[in-house]
Amino acid sequence: MPIYLFWGEDDFALSVAVKKLQESVVDPNWFQFNCDRISDDRPSAIIDALNLAMTPVFGMGERLIWLTQTTICQNCPPDLLSQLESTLPVIPPTSHLLFTSTKKPDRRLKSTKLIEKYATVTEFSPIAPWKIQEIIDKVTQFSQEIGVKLTPDAIELIAKSVGNNSRQLWNELEKLSIYGQTKTLDLEVISTLVNCNTQSSIDLAQAIRTGNKLRAIELASQLLDRDEPALRIVATLVNKFRTWAIVKLMEVKGEKNQQLIAQTAEIGNPKRIYYLRQEIKSISSEKLVNTFPILLELELSLKQGGEPLSTLKTKVIELCEIFD
Repeated sequence: MPIYLFWGEDDFALSVAVKKLQESVVDPNWFQFNCDRISDDRPSAIIDALNLAMTPVFGMGERLIWLTQTTICQNCPPDLLSQLESTLPVIPPTSHLLFTSTKKPDRRLKSTKLIEKYATVTEFSPIAPWKIQEIIDKVTQFSQEIGVKLTPDAIELIAKSVGNNSRQLWNELEKLSIYGQTKTLDLEVISTLVNCNTQSSIDLAQAIRTGNKLRAIELASQLLDRDEPALRIVATLVNKFRTWAIVKLMEVKGEKNQQLIAQTAEIGNPKRIYYLRQEIKSISSEKLVNTFPILLELELSLKQGGEPLSTLKTKVIELCEIFD
C-alpha cells in the first residue's frame, strides 16, 4: 500500500518530487487512464481519491491518485476519519495514493497519526538561507538529477548565488546542462553563466561592513532595479552577518580548529575561515551582533508592507553607521 504525504511551502521542489513519482509508477502509454489528480476543493474529493485507489490498474504499469492541497491533516470529520481507517490498510500495492499540502500536518489529529502510520512523509519547506551546507547539498542533488558535472567550488558558488530558491536553482542547472553537456564546469565558467544577484547582495553586506553608505545604497537600488526580492536581499544579509558573527565569537573564545569553526558556521570549505577572519579582523563581535536587531526590524517592516526601496535604504544606512 504505497501512500505518501508531501507537504511544505517549497512548491517547486514538491512538484519535482511528484513528477519523479509519476514517472516511476505510471506507464506513459497508459498515463491518462492510471493517473488521477484531484483537487481538495469539493466535499467528495477524499472519498473519490480513496475509491480510485481501490480501482484496479488499467493496462500496464501502476496507478497514481494525487490529492492536491488536502486539509486532511488540519481538519478531518469523524465520518471521513472512519473511511480512512477502513481504506488505507487495504489499498492494493499497485495503487499509489499521494496527499500534498503546503500546510504543516497537525500531529495532534487522529487523521494525521493515521496517515503517518501508513504513509511515507516528506517535508518540502524552503531551506533557511543561512544553512549554506544544506543548500550546497541541494545543488549537488539537483545537478546529479539533471546530469550537470560541477567542481566543488562551482557548487558552492551556485549555492551562494541562487540561495534557497529551488526553482531558480533548477532553471540555472538546466541552462548549464545545455552549455556543459559532458564537461565538468568550474568556478570561472559558473561565474559568467549563473545569475549572481546573491553575490551582489553579498557585495552589499561587504559595503555595509566597511561603513560605505553611498556604495551600499547604490547596490541596494541596483538589486531592486533587477527585480531581486527585498526579502531575499535581507536573507543574504542575515546569512552573511551571522557567518561573520559566529567566526568572530569563536575567535574571541580562542578557538583555533578551523574544521570546528566551519562546522558551527555551516561553511562547506574550512579553508574559507582564513579569509573570513581577514574580513572581520578589525571589527568587534559587538558590532556584528548589533546588526541583528536592525536586520530583524528590516525584515518585519518589509513583511508588513513597507515600501522596499525606502525601507531598505533607511536600514542600510543604520547598518552602515554601526561600522563608521
